[in-house]
Amino acid sequence: MRKGISLALTHGACIMTLVLGACAQPEQRVQTGMNEQAIIAKLGPPKETYDLPNGGKRLMWPTQPMGMTTTAVDLDASGNSTSVRQVLKETEFYRAEVNKWTRNDVLVAFGRPFETVYFKRMDREVWSYRYMESNVFHMIFNFYFDPQGVLRQTQKQPDPKYDPSQSNKF
Repeated sequence: MRKGISLALTHGACIMTLVLGACAQPEQRVQTGMNEQAIIAKLGPPKETYDLPNGGKRLMWPTQPMGMTTTAVDLDASGNSTSVRQVLKETEFYRAEVNKWTRNDVLVAFGRPFETVYFKRMDREVWSYRYMESNVFHMIFNFYFDPQGVLRQTQKQPDPKYDPSQSNKF
């Protein structure tokens, strides 16, 4: 009996490895140094494109509004990739500099938000991005902008979409 259980566990582990391998994230299918055409051949056309200060550009493949990832590929001026990463994560969000970054900085860094809201009493526009914290927790990261478009505050919160007590509201 133990041999049958062991064999079943081994087969299950093999199947899980194959399944997970087939689910490689987009940023894992692109390497630095690849040219723009090769990247588009692997990932399809980008949904967002932004100019970078160095003469290059950033290509983005977001899964917002319901997804929680955005793959960003930075290209140098000659069209070769210099950076490939998933940008909707805490370490990326914490790069944003309060009182220095603008709406445009946030847009280029993270792409379009899944939601924008204006809070009249605060006189703040808030951009929100869904993400996974520690690959476990469904979260929302918020950026608060003043009327001049300067980042004044950031905040993270649990995503109410995944709160069972809120399930009938979405």
